[in-house]
Amino acid sequence: MQRKTYSLREVHEVRGRQGIAFCDGGYIVSGSTTLTRYDENWNVFAENADPFAVGFSQQVNHIGDIDVFDGEIFCGAELFLDGVAANIQIAVYDAETLRFKRAFPFAPESGQTECSGITVNGDDRTVWMSSWADGESGRYLYQYDLDTGKYLRKVHLHAVPQWIQGVAYFDGAFYLTADDGDADLDEPDHIYRCEILPGETHCKVTEEKTLDDVIKQGEIEGLAFGKDPLRLLVLYNRGMRIVLGMPVAPYEGYDGEIHEVFVYDIS
Repeated sequence: MQRKTYSLREVHEVRGRQGIAFCDGGYIVSGSTTLTRYDENWNVFAENADPFAVGFSQQVNHIGDIDVFDGEIFCGAELFLDGVAANIQIAVYDAETLRFKRAFPFAPESGQTECSGITVNGDDRTVWMSSWADGESGRYLYQYDLDTGKYLRKVHLHAVPQWIQGVAYFDGAFYLTADDGDADLDEPDHIYRCEILPGETHCKVTEEKTLDDVIKQGEIEGLAFGKDPLRLLVLYNRGMRIVLGMPVAPYEGYDGEIHEVFVYDIS
């Protein structure tokens, strides 16, 4: 599969620092503790400001990158503090109302210790999770059955991107965002691509795009692809210094963090 060409089309400030997904002529953005729906013109028309109020048997406080499939929002929910996660769950919300529908836990035997993003492969009805965590957990993508929630396998990434933040399945391949640039040094983050064959235990990872066209280097988060028209959405945060995955202090000239979706035409 050849590397695609991405041309920046527009930028939109949003309410949320974690994930982005296309949804029936509009978009859904996840914050760490929010879900917000936008229309096609990026106007807010629905928000769930307390997505953890019901449905969870264990405490959670964090949503990562998201995906929308068949009218439902798929979220990796967890308890996250200072770079350490626990109580990982796959949470499902109604894409129209943003209300909680169901959740099922991850498989501890997988070795996954954090969930930074989630995507649905509608071709074979599976759910895939990525991990931001350093070490063994962040070296794999984790596969579950969409209908039963059963853990199926993990696939080793060769070579492993550093600090994976989001994952999206599009046109037969998986795309990963990685917070691998040092914002203090104005280094850009990247998007990577891999193709996972049936039954394979590993996949080759190749660089897809360097994010050198954002307003200011910061922290890349989620991504999403749309086919009509053919576009890529990338969520990017700027303005705050990040330590162990958490914003701790503003950079000079900022009094808080700015969350923006960069929209690219694809050719």
